[in-house]
Amino acid sequence: MTNAPETNLPEKPLLLIVDDDPLISDTLSFSMSPVFEVITSHSRTHCTQLLRQLRRSPELALIDLGLPPLPHRPDEGFALISDLLKLSPDIRIVVLSGQSDAGNARHARTLGAIDFVAKPCNPAELHKVLQRALGYRAMAEKYTPGLSASPLIGNSPAIQKMKLQLQQYADSPFPVLIEGESGCGKEIVASTCLHNDTKRRNKPFFALNCAAISPGLVEPTLFGYARGAFTGAATAKSGFFEDAADGTLFLDEIGELPLELQAKLLRVLENGEYQRVGETQKYISRARIIAATNRDLRKEVRSGNFRADLYHRLSVFTISVPPLRDMDDDKFLLLEHFSRRFAAPAQQAPFVLSGEARVLWSRYSFPGNVRELRNIVIRLTARYPGQTVPNSALEAELDLHDEPLAPISAPPSIVSADSDALIVAASRRLQQSDPFNLDCLLAETERNYIEAALRLAHGNVSQAARLLGINRTTLYNRMESFAREQ
Repeated sequence: MTNAPETNLPEKPLLLIVDDDPLISDTLSFSMSPVFEVITSHSRTHCTQLLRQLRRSPELALIDLGLPPLPHRPDEGFALISDLLKLSPDIRIVVLSGQSDAGNARHARTLGAIDFVAKPCNPAELHKVLQRALGYRAMAEKYTPGLSASPLIGNSPAIQKMKLQLQQYADSPFPVLIEGESGCGKEIVASTCLHNDTKRRNKPFFALNCAAISPGLVEPTLFGYARGAFTGAATAKSGFFEDAADGTLFLDEIGELPLELQAKLLRVLENGEYQRVGETQKYISRARIIAATNRDLRKEVRSGNFRADLYHRLSVFTISVPPLRDMDDDKFLLLEHFSRRFAAPAQQAPFVLSGEARVLWSRYSFPGNVRELRNIVIRLTARYPGQTVPNSALEAELDLHDEPLAPISAPPSIVSADSDALIVAASRRLQQSDPFNLDCLLAETERNYIEAALRLAHGNVSQAARLLGINRTTLYNRMESFAREQ
């Protein structure tokens, strides 16, 4: 009698659990392990380090908001949501937190979380939420536009400008720098508009997320390595520059590239030459380089975090992907597009918004951009299939706390009758011999006002945002930007 041949079982979905309470992490790991492969982390810093070392990205993340060093505030959890999506854009995030007020839930979804569950939660119910989130991921992968005739949906001036730029730059051999906020769709622009819709469509396309990989692995990943070049290099291996051949190499989050590697990338851009790690033989790259960033690289250059010569090499052509708030009625075109796509698997009619809900949709700024809009449509499709969504249901999905929904009036004249004294002071400052930089002055002023507002509000970000007259999401983004600069 012969034994039956072994079969390779499919890998379980990888679930990342981030919670600083070991009892909760251990309990969740035990209850979820029959269905998921589980890894755990206890802090934002540990989690980002862990992700850079994993052989594959988690499909799901279950995270707490209250994490060290501020376990009684949601700040670290909110920042972790952004970090996770930067490191692994396709991950689906579920927040499990005791800090479960409606404002925190809405803000977490705005940042990119697909669902929010309050502690304590029954494991069986939590399992259903995770399975639903996994289903959302599969649905999004199958029905989000990829190789369609045009993934750029919209007729607003901002989109028309970008379409014109793409027509001009698409088949050029020169590098392109794609700029835009998180969630705008920069990778879609790179993979589809600058590769699949060009003469390179039948050539290789390789993508490296510079934020998602350990700095020590970036060089061998890009350039390849010789056998024995480092511990674990049992065989020689080609890198992305070699594998991309005369296709496209997409470097996402280029602002995260370490300075020492920026010099090596610059050399490839200048003359095409590179070497595998541990070899002296020179290779020539023919790949077209596309880079993307949500940072202001000009500011990074001024602060010494990014090489000026590399920036100028990468930005031969620059494309700015507009935020959703600048796309006017394109928000409705995207709503119709995604609602049709996500309703298709269930063979149901897409939901529609009530009259009041449509007004709210038109006035909302979508700080999370297209990613936020898509996630909202996914949830509404699941909850209101073929139905009319009332205004109250849409309000529950949007991060309306401190959101300036009313139309903004025209700005006042740059010079008013009461500004003469300020103009005189500014004139004196500009006539001084010391170098003057307006960006630095504005940044310093902004930092001071934010710090003053936070002190007056005793650290309450929502109250500080109200004092400053901005929404909470904007304040979080600016605080994170200032923290990076420091």
